[in-house]
Amino acid sequence: MPVSDDMLTDSISCLVRGRPTTARREIADSRTDSSVELRDYLKVLRRRWAIIVACAVLATAAAVGVTLNQTPQYASTVRLFVSTPNSTSSDAYQGGLFSEQRAASYAEIVTGPEVARAVVDRLGLKQSPASLQSRTDASVVPNTVILKVTITDPVQARARVLVQAVAQEFIALVQKLERSPNRAGSPINASLLGAPVTSSTPVSPVPPRNVGLGAVLGLLLGVGLAALREAFDTKVRDPDELMEFTNAPLLGTVHFDNAVAKKGLITSFNPRDPLVEVFRVLRTNLQFVRVDQPSKMFVVTSAVAGDGKTTTACNLAISLARAGYRVALVEGDLRRPGVATGLGLERAAGLTTVLIGRLDVAQVMQKWGEDGLSVLTSGALPPHPAELLQSRAMSDVLADLRKSFDVVLIDAPPLLPVTDAALLAAQSDGAILVVRHGATSREQVRMSLERLTSVHARLVGTVLNRSPKRQVTSYAYSYEYAPVRGRHRPPATRSANSERTAGKSADPEEVSARKPANGGRAARKRANAEREARELAPSDRFDSSLVTDTVVPADAPEAVGPGRRDLATERPGEGRRG
Repeated sequence: MPVSDDMLTDSISCLVRGRPTTARREIADSRTDSSVELRDYLKVLRRRWAIIVACAVLATAAAVGVTLNQTPQYASTVRLFVSTPNSTSSDAYQGGLFSEQRAASYAEIVTGPEVARAVVDRLGLKQSPASLQSRTDASVVPNTVILKVTITDPVQARARVLVQAVAQEFIALVQKLERSPNRAGSPINASLLGAPVTSSTPVSPVPPRNVGLGAVLGLLLGVGLAALREAFDTKVRDPDELMEFTNAPLLGTVHFDNAVAKKGLITSFNPRDPLVEVFRVLRTNLQFVRVDQPSKMFVVTSAVAGDGKTTTACNLAISLARAGYRVALVEGDLRRPGVATGLGLERAAGLTTVLIGRLDVAQVMQKWGEDGLSVLTSGALPPHPAELLQSRAMSDVLADLRKSFDVVLIDAPPLLPVTDAALLAAQSDGAILVVRHGATSREQVRMSLERLTSVHARLVGTVLNRSPKRQVTSYAYSYEYAPVRGRHRPPATRSANSERTAGKSADPEEVSARKPANGGRAARKRANAEREARELAPSDRFDSSLVTDTVVPADAPEAVGPGRRDLATERPGEGRRG
């Protein structure tokens, strides 16, 4: 292979500078690709292990059943010697070659219908010649004139009688076929070499062989079905695949269990529960988005309904409020609102009331919980939500919220059915896309990204919701950190505006009279800090198997901008100053 000047120059410069050459880099890249492919295959096997195990178990059970239903077979073997009468040494050599050639032909004759018919007639068997013929096997020992004949039969003694009868009938047939009318006697003879040898144990079936073969075939079938199922499965199941497909960071992975389905909000869990820690991680990851913005506004949405966007938005808002942020949660879903119902708030006056000019934002804003979370519910449902969301009044409302709060979260409708979420995302700092594990398809995620791109909206990151616990990355702490899981008494979940009985609508005048209180913020922050410090005592035990990784965007700065807090280093419950 000729060496070019460029290759020689590259090699010399790399050697001088201590860096690998191009060839070495290519080898390293190929090894990396191979390791990635192997890791992908292992992920498929781990994800589809149930199919593989089921196929292996079924195939093994089938092999065991077939083995048990088979009739044991005994084998009896006899050896025949094929020779020619010789007078001189040269005749003996030629006769040996002749006998060796004949032995190969005799292997076909001994298993033929002529011998089988003669044996059936001789012994008066009730079985057909074809049946005997199928159980007869003959082979020539290599480089010899010895012919081995084997017969299998369910009865050991009968196998011995049958093989002896076959040998005798074969010898008689050979003498008949080889006799020449011009010569006396046969030019070739076949004779028995000892008595038949019969097996003392059944030669068929062989249970270890059958079971092992069934298990191997079952595993191969399971792997094939798993690969086929993976090829046709379009659902999002892997966090790495979601990050690669969306080209956006994974902000958090929310696990799912029965307790989560029943309780929903993180206020119903112990503050040291792994689910609560998940939203702390999600809260921390959001600090690296739009670091220079004094106030941040995000739209929480999903591809289709039922992916858990409303619950995610509520829990994230609660987690941010617990950290001392001034948080506003806006119920931007004006078609099927769920925030007011989930938090137990009044929905009669809200966002639509402000948009039509009847009340101001401060008049309809409701407080929730002990941490000062502000919630703007939807209000009365309009006939054309999209027109209201892209109106000038909506822009003014969002501008007012930016001035009054550190973080504004908007619970928006799904992206694919309607255009409301895309309109809101275009007016905010970006969208957080909630993807449900095993339910949202890659095509739905792709179409959601297209909806955002069409309005020049930014995808801040994704949240993989309802993920199995086994997919949540775990860390083994070198110290004991927190709790035995237990039910934590939730804070008050209804504001003063929602203390009226269900079914009664709020009076706009009463709502306008109740403005959020600003006094006592320092005392509230100190109380929150003391409460969370007691709850996060280091003497408790912490189950870290359900805590997700903190995923930081690649373009995040190393330092937090001036005037902004670092949530990763703050104390629990420490609030924003001034």
